[in-house]
Amino acid sequence: MSDFLVRAYRGGMLDSEHRVSAAVCHPDGTLVAAAGAPERVVITRSAAKPFQALPLVADGAAERFAVSDEELALACASHNSERRQVEIVAGWLGRLGCGEHDLACGPHRALIGDFSVPVGTTRPADEVEIAPPSRLASNCSGKHTGMLALAQHHGWETAGYHVAGHPVQTRAREALAGCAGLAPDALGEGVDGCGVVAFALPLRSMARAFATIATVGDDASRRVVRAMTKHPEMVAGHRRLCTELMQAYPGRVLAKVGAEGVYGAALLDRQLGIAIKVEDGSSPAAMPALVAVLDQLGLERPAGSPLGRFAELALLNTRWETVGVMRVEGELSIV
Repeated sequence: MSDFLVRAYRGGMLDSEHRVSAAVCHPDGTLVAAAGAPERVVITRSAAKPFQALPLVADGAAERFAVSDEELALACASHNSERRQVEIVAGWLGRLGCGEHDLACGPHRALIGDFSVPVGTTRPADEVEIAPPSRLASNCSGKHTGMLALAQHHGWETAGYHVAGHPVQTRAREALAGCAGLAPDALGEGVDGCGVVAFALPLRSMARAFATIATVGDDASRRVVRAMTKHPEMVAGHRRLCTELMQAYPGRVLAKVGAEGVYGAALLDRQLGIAIKVEDGSSPAAMPALVAVLDQLGLERPAGSPLGRFAELALLNTRWETVGVMRVEGELSIV
């Protein structure tokens, strides 16, 4: 496959280089474009969250607990810890009769400082209210709340809902494998940053999963896609690529970031799933990589779209000054 690189330049000089593997698939698994090693096994990390949320809807827990579209979007989210996002998760958790102590995730600093792309010298954190670090403000708190709801719905023990072998994780495995066209036992298994099981599968299969959830159209998939595309501000947040992509292409693009340079997306009206992996795990490099894949697939940017700042990512110093740029060099191979 072709070379697909994200290169960072400072003072016009090459500073670093990040090699990218990518796969673009139809729901039947047909590969239509690729770069690097599309068959390499990747750990999906948070890009799996839309699939982990499917059992919440399919098994009836979302209906039983009157889960709103905003709450369901947060179950799929790696959110910014913005105050409103955290308040919605807290309300949902309270309706379950649970508290922050029931969440298995740990606290961390807000993602907005890691993934946002500033304009000028304005710091993103100055533009939106961020909740202080806590389990509830974890970017994964919505996913964990959804898993608690699924356990309660089935009468399963809520303690340990996040670990391998718990019925909640078995259902998540089945949901992802089904969308990817794989047997459940074909998925690899690790532990994600929030403590939940992290599944591994070939990049091509991950792309197939995104094509499937976005286009096959069972009730659970439709509800998850609707929640994410109707409320993209809950899926990530202020100045985050997931949110800005879905706002720029309403009802046409689904996008979900994962850690360590992973990204999943779908072009809903073209029945295409996309999966990328930056080989050295650079999360910033994954943003221009995804925008470049969309550009090369012929997705025209809307007039006045802010996506250009993700296509050529500004490199900043500690004074919040632009000192370089990160951009893609290379082309997808059309299969």
